[in-house]
Parts: sequence; structure tokens; C-alpha cells
Amino acid sequence: MQARRILSLDGGGIRGLVTCIWLDGVEAALRDAGKPGLPESFDLVAGSSTGAIIACGLGIGLDATQLAALYREHRHTIFPGMARRLWSRLGRAFGQGVSAPRYDGTGLERVLREVFGDARLGELPRPTLVTSYDTIRRRPVMFKSFKPEHADLKIWEVCRASAAAPTYFPAHGMTVEGRACALIDGGVVANNPTASAIAEALRKDARVDASHDLVVLSVGSGERNRSIDLQSAREWGALEWAIPIIDVLFDGNADSVDYIARQLVGDSYVRMQAELVVGLDDLDDTSATNILALETMAKEYLDRMETKARLRHLVALL
Repeated sequence: MQARRILSLDGGGIRGLVTCIWLDGVEAALRDAGKPGLPESFDLVAGSSTGAIIACGLGIGLDATQLAALYREHRHTIFPGMARRLWSRLGRAFGQGVSAPRYDGTGLERVLREVFGDARLGELPRPTLVTSYDTIRRRPVMFKSFKPEHADLKIWEVCRASAAAPTYFPAHGMTVEGRACALIDGGVVANNPTASAIAEALRKDARVDASHDLVVLSVGSGERNRSIDLQSAREWGALEWAIPIIDVLFDGNADSVDYIARQLVGDSYVRMQAELVVGLDDLDDTSATNILALETMAKEYLDRMETKARLRHLVALL
């Protein structure tokens, strides 16, 4: 496998809708330049969590517009409203206790099964990398469509494993390379999987020079800016940090990967990301108001002059 052109997709829950809208903008820029679309313009596609779902969706032939529609249409199935969530938690409390995950994962699994059916990871025409983390062995798991040992894994299961955000969804159990795994969200190790994809490209071809040979498009899903003041950071214990710490960890590793990629790849690294206003940054806010706000933010980002210049630069590189 020769991986010189990399497409990397961040995690972000329902904010995957933002990623899809931005990918639609990339598709339009490629089309206007008379170049192949997504994912044909890339040699390797990588995704974490919601980005894994989008990466695999592109692989089975869905375009960015169709994937955005999936987020809109199935958002309440994946992230049920308060009444259904409380009823589910009540039923699980006897076996899992009062600290059970916010969602039972059945809605997410139903949508993934509907989208991917029985398709296998090895059937994806474009090399695809998906991140996850095994809590049994305490090691990252990098699912690879081009790895023979992973070829027969069902795509829906790989995506379910990558999207199992702690506190939100239960871990997903599956057997990988003959080992029983308890898999959680890929964002734990690489919410921005760009560095993992670059490492894969360098591993596969020792002749590749990251600063000269690679072209990388890294697409975020909106960056949180909700601050945690000094008093809270000092005084919070396990209960208060339970959910905020997930956001902090996801954002922290995404930003560190962004820095690493910029140093390695230089001007051939293009990052699409925008700061979210407070209130748009929840992973699971599926209200009509939030969806409209996310769509508006994503479209306004594409209309910025600097974004248009960034896309022209990307298209010239590909």
C-alpha cells in the first residue's frame, strides 16, 4: 500500500454533522478543479469515533451529503431523548448500578447495522484505518482494512467499537486477532487520528519523507472552548470530573496531534477546524436548535476567505 495522500477525520459525536458539511465543501472544490472526489483523491482514510463512521461510510460509497442526512435522520435513535434515556437507565440500574452509561448503545448499533449491513472491513476499496482502545489489554487497537487479520471483521462492529465513548456508551465486546477485547472510543488514544495515519504511511514505505511526500487533510468537528475555571479544577473530584474529563482528554490529544502533524508535514498539512461557541460543543445534543446552529457554523466556516484559500491550496497539492 502506498499512502501519500491522507484523509483524517476526528471524533465528536453528533458534531460529525459538521465534518460531513466540511467534506461536502472539499468535494465541491475537487469537482470544480476537475479532480476525483472523495475518497478517490486519497490513498488512506483514517477515522476515530464519529469520524470512523464517516470514513467507512465514504468507503461503502456514501457521499458527504448522504452521510450528513444520516446524522440528521438518526440522531434521536443514536442519542435518545430524556424520557427514553431515563427509562433505559432505570432498567439497567439493577445490573449496572446507578452510574451506568448515559445510553445503552442499542440505537447506535441499530443504525450502524442498517447502514453497513454485513459488509466486512476488508471489502472497503480504499485503505481505511479506524482507532479504538482495548480496556482488557490496556492497548490501542488500530483496525486496518488492509490487514489480513482484520479483513473479515464487520464494519458496523468496528465503528461501534470506535464510537463507544466512556460514560456515553458501553464498551463493545468483540474478538480481534483471536483475543477477546472490550473496546472503547478511539478518541481515548487518538481523537484526531492524523498522527496514526502518518505513522502508517511511513511504516509502509520507508522512502516516504513526511515533509515532502505527504499531503494530509485533517478534518475536525468543531473545537470546544468551554473553560473550566481554577476553582473548579482545584476542587472537583471523581464525580464532577466524570464527563468533563472525557472532553478534556479528547481535545487535548487532538490538539497535540495537530501540532505534531504540522511539524512533520509542513505546508502540505491542511487542517479544517473551527472554534465552537459554548452550547454547541456537546457530543450528544440532538435538539433541532443545536443541529441548525452546527449547520450554520459549518457553512459559515466554508464561506470564509481563509477556508477557500486553504481548499485551493489542498486541491493544488492533490
